[in-house]
Amino acid sequence: MTGHHPWRGVLVATALPLNDDLSVDYDKYAGHCAWLVENGCDGVVPNGSLGEYQVLTPEERARVVETAVAAVGGERVMPGVAAYGSAEARRWAEQAGEAGCRAVMLLPPNAYRADERSVLAHYAEVARSGLPVVAYNNPIDTKVDLVPELLARLHGEGYIRGVKEFSGDVRRAYRIAELAPELDLLIGADDVLLELAVAGAKGWVAGYPNALPRACAELYRAAAGGDLGTALPLYRQLHPLLRWDSRVEFVQAIKLSMDIAGRHGGPCRPPRAALPPGQEAAVRAATEKALAAGLS
Repeated sequence: MTGHHPWRGVLVATALPLNDDLSVDYDKYAGHCAWLVENGCDGVVPNGSLGEYQVLTPEERARVVETAVAAVGGERVMPGVAAYGSAEARRWAEQAGEAGCRAVMLLPPNAYRADERSVLAHYAEVARSGLPVVAYNNPIDTKVDLVPELLARLHGEGYIRGVKEFSGDVRRAYRIAELAPELDLLIGADDVLLELAVAGAKGWVAGYPNALPRACAELYRAAAGGDLGTALPLYRQLHPLLRWDSRVEFVQAIKLSMDIAGRHGGPCRPPRAALPPGQEAAVRAATEKALAAGLS
């Protein structure tokens, strides 16, 4: 990670520790952010989907950002600033800047299936905050696909500096590099890490380091550095867990793995329900197997 590119490296999309009454435990969150950095991660992404931002009050959402900055420094914090309206997303970007952050991550409009003009206007508005914007392409959840041609246009207009790519289509990495060679590609789904790292990704907005930061950071650095002798066996070991990041139950799965690994994952806010027994058993078995293999 460099000062000019704070979105590079392993940035953990942080899970948010909740108390039994589902209030936010800010002290535990601060400790978690610091622990991730101490264990090899470069920074954190609060208020992403994994951080359950959609079910936070505005006061909670702002305090989560401030807590992360106080714990690890603003240059290591890239908050999600997604919102239904562009004006609200811009306000969240401005709040991030006031808190000391150096970049933000932004989904396209996600209240409806936006057309290209709406997407361009949305990113233009948030770019006016003055902070570098990393786009987040998640066509599975948002129903808006930031295809390589659209990303190149957003980058050419100066609205975005990078993209968290969650389409799962690893072929796009090469097309993005051809159309917008200066646009930084960030791995957006844990279970295509190796494929996108080999394709030239500059960073990873990551889920599973919440539970196993050292092993995940080692995997990313080996893969990004072309050390497949180290990366491939580790990727095979971790993949039974990493693939949960692309499932609808990813928040519950990662929080359960955190609990098993001795961290505080804890409950989720409704409407997310606890994992059914079969899924819980699968996540538990895969996590225990990884821990038994010495991964942490």
